[in-house]
Amino acid sequence: MRFDISLVRANIATVRVLLAPVDYLAFLARCLVESWDLRRTWPRFMEQLSVHGVGALPVIVLTSVFIGLTTAIQTSYQLMGVVPKYFVGMGVGRIVLIELAPVLTGFIVAGRSASAIAAELGAMRVSEQIDALEVMGVDPYRYLCLPRILATTIGLPLLVVVTDVVAVFTALIISATMLNVPASTFTYGVTHFFMVRDFTGGIVKAALFGMLIANSGCYYGFNVQGGAEGVGRAATRAVVLSAVLILLLNFVVALLFFNT
Repeated sequence: MRFDISLVRANIATVRVLLAPVDYLAFLARCLVESWDLRRTWPRFMEQLSVHGVGALPVIVLTSVFIGLTTAIQTSYQLMGVVPKYFVGMGVGRIVLIELAPVLTGFIVAGRSASAIAAELGAMRVSEQIDALEVMGVDPYRYLCLPRILATTIGLPLLVVVTDVVAVFTALIISATMLNVPASTFTYGVTHFFMVRDFTGGIVKAALFGMLIANSGCYYGFNVQGGAEGVGRAATRAVVLSAVLILLLNFVVALLFFNT
């Protein structure tokens, strides 16, 4: 009987695809469960928080301004003349807190941080620096992955809070100056219809997004093959996977928090 090597390769590829989510989650579990050493992790955590949190502030603030401007104009266009003006503030506040702030901030951090983490760790894998750490008895998961995962998990919710504040304040300004919605009326709409669940839902989303963004970068960085070309592929795949997971997780959190 003739042996078909192409069929074997196809089956192996199928098995790899099916096992990829398990491998991805196992990698995350190893980083979070087996690697804790706060004394050694803390300095690197603060360093990574500065890189992936504070370093992202300029682009986050700029994005937040345009989120506020666009959301106010679109909400005013949809509601003006149909409902009282304070519903503009309500609409802006809720859509920013629940959806736009966590999702768009997550996308920005994914494009900025997931690719950087994957490229950095991929270069270390190609140059055998990760192997050298293992030879010296240093756990690379604790030393390299855990600080990055913690930094984005904590840093992204903080960035989302900044996005919430800047976007709503910008919407307030443009509503009062250009859309004929008095500041007191806009503020009433934001505060009167504010629900703690809206805010906490966005923060929970952001924390989960941050954890998966960093884990995607670490996962692909650790598994780089093929030299410089492989590093480029890893960076691209980390960003794509992060974006897909953000959309998927956004749906799951929406079901859990807002399915009433």
